[in-house]
Amino acid sequence: MLYCTAMLFRRIGFSQPSSIVWIIVLALVAGGCPSKTIRYPAEHERLLRIDQVLESLRSAYERKDRSGFHAMLLPLDQLDELKRQVDMDFEAFSTISLEFQIERVVIEKDDIDVFIHWQGTWKRDDHDMGIRQRGHARLQWVGTQSILLHSAQGDLPFGMKTKQMLSEPSSPPLQPR
Repeated sequence: MLYCTAMLFRRIGFSQPSSIVWIIVLALVAGGCPSKTIRYPAEHERLLRIDQVLESLRSAYERKDRSGFHAMLLPLDQLDELKRQVDMDFEAFSTISLEFQIERVVIEKDDIDVFIHWQGTWKRDDHDMGIRQRGHARLQWVGTQSILLHSAQGDLPFGMKTKQMLSEPSSPPLQPR
């Protein structure tokens, strides 16, 4: 931008523009840049809360914080199985490392659908290579100020102990001699 301005000054006959001219040009350029204003501050705040609650859920799971994780769920019977699966993971694995990437957020009044891609590693102990998995899930939240998990669908990162048990081959039956 400054180079183009210098070329313009040379074209119209100024070989060395004075420092006052440069200050005026810089002031016009700086003053002409629009500031970044948030158009819908209430919606922006809500999106930030959604991001924070998702991070809190991930962090509570990774730290194996039962009460913190359960506090993020609505007290519904349909989430009892999720709580049980999470508790089994906490007992089975010494280290859980989980990452979330938000793909899409859909908000309709108090209902919030968050579509995530996740990947993680679950280790039984320090010497274990661990289980590496990834997948996609849909987490349904409700609320505006206080946001709580209502339901979850898809390939969830929670319940890795059960997934591991289902994928392991069962031992062959003993043959009589």
